Amino acid sequence: MHDPERLTAHSRTVMETVDEIRARIGDAGVIAHEPAFWTRVAAAALLHDTGKIAEGFQRQILPGGPLWGERHEVLSLAYVDLLARAAPWSVDDRLMIATLVATHHRPLHGAEGRRPSLASRYNDHTDWKRAFTRIQALDGTTVPQVTSGVHHELVAWLAGMLGIDPPAHPPDGRTLADRARDFLKDLLTHWDGAPFEDVAGADNDPARTDAGLLAALGQGALTLADHAGSAHIPLQTHLPLPADYDTHPPHRPYPHQQHAAQSNGHLVLTSPTGSGKTEAALGWAAHQIRSMPGLPRIVWTLPYRASLNAARDRFRRDLTAAPGEDLPDIGLLHGTAAHTLLREAADDECPTGPLDDGTTETQRPNSTEPTKTLARQARARVNAMRLFAQRLRVATPHQLLTAALAGPSHSSVLLEQANSLFILDELHAYDPQTFGRLCAAMRLWEALGSRIAVLSATLAPPLLHLVQDCLTAPVTLVRAAPGTAPDRHRLALDPEPLTAPASLDRIRGWLHEGHSVLVVANTVDRARTVYEELADDARKACPGDPDAALLLHSRFRHQDRDALEHRLLKRHPERTTHDTARRGGLVVATQAVEVSLQLDFDRGAVENAPIEAVAQRAGRVNRRGRHPDGPVEFRVHRTEGHLPYDEGAVNAAWHALATLVTKDTTTFSEQDIDHLLQLAYATEWGTAWADEARRCRDDFARSFLTFQDPFHDHSDFEDALSEQFDGAEVLWRADEDTYRRLIKGPDGDPLLAARLLIPLRYRQLNQFQATFDRGLGVYITEGDYDPALGLRRPAEPETVL
Repeated sequence: MHDPERLTAHSRTVMETVDEIRARIGDAGVIAHEPAFWTRVAAAALLHDTGKIAEGFQRQILPGGPLWGERHEVLSLAYVDLLARAAPWSVDDRLMIATLVATHHRPLHGAEGRRPSLASRYNDHTDWKRAFTRIQALDGTTVPQVTSGVHHELVAWLAGMLGIDPPAHPPDGRTLADRARDFLKDLLTHWDGAPFEDVAGADNDPARTDAGLLAALGQGALTLADHAGSAHIPLQTHLPLPADYDTHPPHRPYPHQQHAAQSNGHLVLTSPTGSGKTEAALGWAAHQIRSMPGLPRIVWTLPYRASLNAARDRFRRDLTAAPGEDLPDIGLLHGTAAHTLLREAADDECPTGPLDDGTTETQRPNSTEPTKTLARQARARVNAMRLFAQRLRVATPHQLLTAALAGPSHSSVLLEQANSLFILDELHAYDPQTFGRLCAAMRLWEALGSRIAVLSATLAPPLLHLVQDCLTAPVTLVRAAPGTAPDRHRLALDPEPLTAPASLDRIRGWLHEGHSVLVVANTVDRARTVYEELADDARKACPGDPDAALLLHSRFRHQDRDALEHRLLKRHPERTTHDTARRGGLVVATQAVEVSLQLDFDRGAVENAPIEAVAQRAGRVNRRGRHPDGPVEFRVHRTEGHLPYDEGAVNAAWHALATLVTKDTTTFSEQDIDHLLQLAYATEWGTAWADEARRCRDDFARSFLTFQDPFHDHSDFEDALSEQFDGAEVLWRADEDTYRRLIKGPDGDPLLAARLLIPLRYRQLNQFQATFDRGLGVYITEGDYDPALGLRRPAEPETVL
């Protein structure tokens, strides 16, 4: 581990890093309404760690040094109070600077959360003199926590950095501990609003909401500057998207792509699969950046975490690297790894709670834990900063929505949502709860000066109305013209299940005729069953082809999923105009095939699902209508159950498909998809879906986006949101040692460790006998794993009679 950095050097670096962040964010959105915002953040950056001058902290960072057990940021408040006497700060300036200093590691209120709050640690029972005035020396005597000489030297240096005269010696005789105590009490009183869980029923105060939001953004700026300064990782200025992408796209654009690239402000784009939605959105983004302040970031969101790597790989392949680099640097906010890194980076070198083995600092006064903690958190800060350095990122909504909780772990994510471009790809794929909450988030992003583009091949009218209703500025609606995509499918409805003998025999016939076939099942177990039934037939039809039969679902390790997607894309790419040969081969998949994979098959057999999912599955069959036979068969099978989807959504889809087929439709066009959406959402289920999305939008905005109490601990809500939005990730028991080395070792990399994780839903953890390992911060499963088949449930124990 490197030698500890000098306090003055770190403070200067963090203060200078605020200038980098200001250059990136600019005066965007609500920040533009507070001229003093960046000045306050810079002052807080200079003062945030001044409490580390204490002897107790200085001893702690020495090898083998004892844990101090106090919070350095509380003592830092004394220096805010002292400097405020000489600086030209208003009452509001003083309050906000102190708030940022006090909260850059711990919440002010809330005793039961993951991190003990300052209110629970410092109160009427605190011995302030013992905490911050004197400390016991090795010989049993007491010495000052801050000697007079060191104190005056620090104050003079701080004043010089602020460009003011050092404050005169205060005549009131109050100690640093007295000043810290009184200032903390003022902050606790000011920010002690209604309990977080009661906000939904309270009358929201717009003035307090604006102040709370600005405070949370300021906290984000300070924590981001602190992490960047500590990690010595600069924020990137290069954007992988070429500046002229809107005027000089890589391919001749469709009219809808040109229209999108010339639109100003928010955008909703609906166009068929394979008609260039991604390129249209990139053109839109390039056009917006010219009229935005600072250095906007692009955040590309996808509904399925398992699809993120494929999207990032596509951008790395198609966009522009920085000078001197081989590939563009695309960020990846990836589930558990990002969650853990952000939380660890928010901690610091002043532990006050239980250690990893369950003991406390008072039980281990001479532990070497402080230096181990310092090393671990330094690594966490470096890795966390990788998530913020890039200007183009791929993410699920989870990290974006949890930013609404603010707090040191997430306020930097909240700040980074200012002056950004959000591209919400395949927005239709979310359940009504997540869709509604995303609509609430869009309203917040707009207030932060950001712009939003929604992309979908299938956006039903109620969904479009919800998006338009949540945004204040006009939304440009761009639809691909009729005929953009040729007729590609002959739709067939089959009342028999996909696993019926006749259904499997039909697929075998396609395979032996030399067709490539996509089969999509709604559950992993059924997909695996169909794969095991048909894989040998596919291999016999394509002898010697190692990829003649492939299985794709979500329960693969991320690294195996990446390799599998590369094989899929190579084996089943989009058909070119001159590609007329039959390709053969079988892919059996779940909904994992629906997003971000540019695949192309000759035939399709899928299970009935929500109508948008059926359309997406069709988009992988004869993707651009270039099959030499013209429209090809796309068969939808009725299912015996509805899981994992809502039963009403599945029934509404079948009703819409059956209505279309009864009209003697022989081909399945893009206009038919629009008709199917209207039919499905005109049902009782569709009305209930829209009502539920609207209710969730309003509840989320009221409960999480008022920011009236931004400095209460919200970790319980963080866990609840993780369960609702992001599911879980598990580690296969056999990978535990490798994961431990990557996550904990001195040369480890948590982002590489994340490649061993396997996505699951929370409700599936018991089925896979997954238990939470607190030391690793991840669930570990006893299930069976095969790189070709994925994760399977543990075998049931035999019953012995």
